[in-house]
Amino acid sequence: MAADKSVRRVALLTAGGLAPCLSSAVGGLIERYTEVAPDVEIIAYLNGYHGLLSGRHLEVTPEVREKAALLHKFGGSPIGNSRVKLTNTADLVKRGLISDGQNALQVAAERLVADGVDVLHTIGGDDTNTTAADLAAYLHEHDYDLTVVGLPKTIDNDVIPIRQSLGAWTAAEQGALYARNIIAEHSSNPRMLIVHEVMGRNCGWLTAATAQAYQQWVDEQEWNPGIGLTKAGWDVHAVYVPEATIDLDAEADRLRKVMDETDCVNIFLSEGAGVESIVAELEARGEEVGRDPFGHVKLDTINPGAWFAKQFGERIGAEKTMVQKSGYFSRSAAANDRDLALIKECTDHAVDAALRGESGVVGHDEERGDELRAIEFPRIAGGKEFDPGVDWFTRLKADIGQA
Repeated sequence: MAADKSVRRVALLTAGGLAPCLSSAVGGLIERYTEVAPDVEIIAYLNGYHGLLSGRHLEVTPEVREKAALLHKFGGSPIGNSRVKLTNTADLVKRGLISDGQNALQVAAERLVADGVDVLHTIGGDDTNTTAADLAAYLHEHDYDLTVVGLPKTIDNDVIPIRQSLGAWTAAEQGALYARNIIAEHSSNPRMLIVHEVMGRNCGWLTAATAQAYQQWVDEQEWNPGIGLTKAGWDVHAVYVPEATIDLDAEADRLRKVMDETDCVNIFLSEGAGVESIVAELEARGEEVGRDPFGHVKLDTINPGAWFAKQFGERIGAEKTMVQKSGYFSRSAAANDRDLALIKECTDHAVDAALRGESGVVGHDEERGDELRAIEFPRIAGGKEFDPGVDWFTRLKADIGQA
């Protein structure tokens, strides 16, 4: 495929939290351009919109292109991330990224013009990509044609209308791996309560998929109950997601029986489960709840895992409780084979769309028959809910005895 003559320079950026796809997606974009449009220059803004506003970028040299395949082997992002929202003026001024009175969209747009960028590839969640769309619209209004092609990065798998976000499968696999060691702690004390807190502010997909992957591993093992190595001790005993109501009293009664029979209880909990109740309790006590630049509750400040451990601990007669969080372990992993295949499919399509001058976020469009396409920016949104009634999750709950 030959490049459109108007495409001379392409810019890449990764933004938001980490996910097991960023490094590979950067590598995939570089590889595809090298394959189909080797004369197109590529630059990468450092630390996402932070680098765009501050004018920090690196050139993708021939040496970098030659070794681009190495990026598929690593987690994190080689070009760095940040949480920067271009419409949060107060935060940007406070961080010294713009001056008081400046318009961040204008600053970013002028930087893209000055750098001669024709195509911007953004790898991030819905905030990252809709911000890129705002940039493109601003530039279009000022007679500068910028093609923006995004890739959906979120381990929550919660971008509307995209069927599967890059990196989410790997995050679930890694969370299950993390759980193998954490749940071994059930043997460290009598009547042990373990809460495995999984990332997922508004969507329970990752928690459910992590629990499923872990329980599948448990089901595949051979046990030796005569010496105390029992399946029951390693099982998942409860999975709580934001989309399902949690009856604390009923669950406490059920888990008390599990504790009496098994001497431990293992819970998989979405970090967003029960947040409204926790925030209401804190604010009723007059405590201020911290929020990030996007207005999201800072979950690490309200500690959902500890709250649930406290709620259940006394009710089920736990002698000791432990809360462990797999989020940073899971999100910083290198992509697994399943994600690598999806990443290649999407990065190839993203480059081809860019060379056609076609903007959007690349993914399988659930509202268009799961077609892989550059989905129109106005249709991109966060907050896609997990359906706790899907067959595989219903089967998982039935297997562990949870209603």
